[in-house]
Amino acid sequence: MSTVLYEKKGHVGLITLNNPKKLNALSAAFMTEIENAVAEVEKDTDVYVCIITGVEKAFIAGADISEMCPLTAAGAIAWGKQGTDLNLRIENLRVPVIAAVNGFALGGGCELAMACDIRIASEKAKFGQPEVGLGITPGAGGTQRLPRLVGAGIAKELLYTGRMINAQEAYRIGLVNKVTAPEELMDAAFALADEIIKNAQIAVQQTKRCVNRGIETDIVTGIDFEQQAFAVCNATEDKQIGMGAFLRKEKEKNFVYR
Repeated sequence: MSTVLYEKKGHVGLITLNNPKKLNALSAAFMTEIENAVAEVEKDTDVYVCIITGVEKAFIAGADISEMCPLTAAGAIAWGKQGTDLNLRIENLRVPVIAAVNGFALGGGCELAMACDIRIASEKAKFGQPEVGLGITPGAGGTQRLPRLVGAGIAKELLYTGRMINAQEAYRIGLVNKVTAPEELMDAAFALADEIIKNAQIAVQQTKRCVNRGIETDIVTGIDFEQQAFAVCNATEDKQIGMGAFLRKEKEKNFVYR
């Protein structure tokens, strides 16, 4: 049975990490499978939102230490680059990505969740970057994305101690957007996806680009990105549909994605 399952549900691409015996620990082969599933989402223009989740006890419990332990410095760079490239591909995916974190999201699992646009956590979820306890640093964006999400002070505390935190603490510090009962996690993820899907998808995707590009630059450059996106959207049929429905006081908009 595949360790990464991909299925399309309406306009949602659902990626399920399915290697419970290893708690979805990241190996080179497993990362390749995840990237292949992400590629399926990317090429299907009928997918408007992607959800990534895990099975049983883990989202991703970290790296496969048995694979990492023998790595030399050169091997570690190649291994880390694979994880970094995967996370960048998720972060820059055309559509919004929701991480539905069902269990352990540690090390590389926390890094992958942070590469998603939005994180919803089960009450049983656990987060952390425990790498310093293994004699290494995070290698796939943990030192960069965590401070951007929760602030430098809290991020440094978590990174320096390797401490694991629960879902409520992750919510308190802004690492996750919402916490649900375990049995309600996927319903909450799909409900959020449905809210996004109802909107004009060119506008949603342009907004994602603006946020991702703008957050890395100065405000003037960021506003320039926004103005370009604003112009693109104003030339679409969806703009005419959305504004026309507003003026006619119609709730149904029926966007056409062009």
